[in-house]
Amino acid sequence: MVKQSTAPSPIHLLRSHSSAVSTLFISTDNVRIYSGDSTGQAVVTSTRSLRPLTSWKAHTDSLLGIEEWGSQIITHGRDNKLHVWARPEESASIRQGPVTLSDLSTPAICYSLDVNALNYCRFSLLAIAGASTQEGLLAVPNLVESALADIWPLPSRQRLHAAIGDPLDTSATAFSDGRSGSKSGIIMSMHLFYSASSAPSSSTSAKELRLLCAYEDGSVVLRQRNAPENKQTVEGRGWEVVWKFKLHVESVMAMAVSSSCSFALTVSADHLVGRYDLLKTQEETSESTPAGTAFKTKHSGNGAVAIRSDGRVCAIGGWDGKVRLYSTKTLKLLGTLVHHKQGCQAVTFASHIDRGDDSSGDEDDITMEEKYTLGQWMIAGSTDAKVSIWALMNFEKTRT
Repeated sequence: MVKQSTAPSPIHLLRSHSSAVSTLFISTDNVRIYSGDSTGQAVVTSTRSLRPLTSWKAHTDSLLGIEEWGSQIITHGRDNKLHVWARPEESASIRQGPVTLSDLSTPAICYSLDVNALNYCRFSLLAIAGASTQEGLLAVPNLVESALADIWPLPSRQRLHAAIGDPLDTSATAFSDGRSGSKSGIIMSMHLFYSASSAPSSSTSAKELRLLCAYEDGSVVLRQRNAPENKQTVEGRGWEVVWKFKLHVESVMAMAVSSSCSFALTVSADHLVGRYDLLKTQEETSESTPAGTAFKTKHSGNGAVAIRSDGRVCAIGGWDGKVRLYSTKTLKLLGTLVHHKQGCQAVTFASHIDRGDDSSGDEDDITMEEKYTLGQWMIAGSTDAKVSIWALMNFEKTRT
């Protein structure tokens, strides 16, 4: 457990940004940290040298999301653009010697997509495993109606599913700026995934595609595709609601889904944390065994949430600048990390590695002990323009 009496401090601070840090991501091999800020600047930092590998003006407005995708980088901005960039490789000179941001090369843009960024909702990428080339499905808010969702295949960018949601509920939109007139309001967060109960196999037809959306009114809706695999759909056809729950009294500010896609967590301006069982169907839910459960905390005003890759621990970033660690099962407070004086807008965990796991072996001059140490990192970004890196204990003895 993180003992508050010991007043833990971040082990590293990154100061590559000059404005509020709005999004974070760490590569699955824990080698690169991606960060974006409110001016559209994106930075890639090496976890080995803690030096920037590249820094560039990715967008003309604030970054909503940034993510590594194989040999590419996806960035999503408030300028209504989504860009796919070629990821630069880390050179030995950068790793060994001092470097300034002006010395770094700018990633080359591969292609772009026009998107609707009115509702601050970042994209959700589902990489397609087993494809001969790098392919994925991208979920973003609908181009016209912010309460609906679209799904685009990459790299083809030929829209596969349009206006997922309830078009009848949004037909009487009364706002000239495009804000939804629906009962649920606009989409605040989304996650596209294959159902864990139909784990991806060699048969793509066996995969059950699902979309989890969190809304402005505090509700969360899980939908599944019942249309054929590659059939284009419009106006929400080919999708059905699995369940819907409204646990928050305020808008959902952030949502995180476990790496196993078995549960999700939401946070809001209120003091509640919503936990949702993604394996349950509508028939399996009841008042005694609901798919959604609200947990009360002692702290309101939360703007970011992340779940560690082992699914046992979550981090919640508060508007007070503090990051609180909880058990994902009981939502028991495990500890509080205090450093930032301004709101914490982004949190993420490195991929957790067990000490006994030597399957990846020693590569790139990184020992298993170093990999284990990197796997203990939790990273937070704040409106104070700093990125803090924390080394957490393993929580193995913590009952969750």
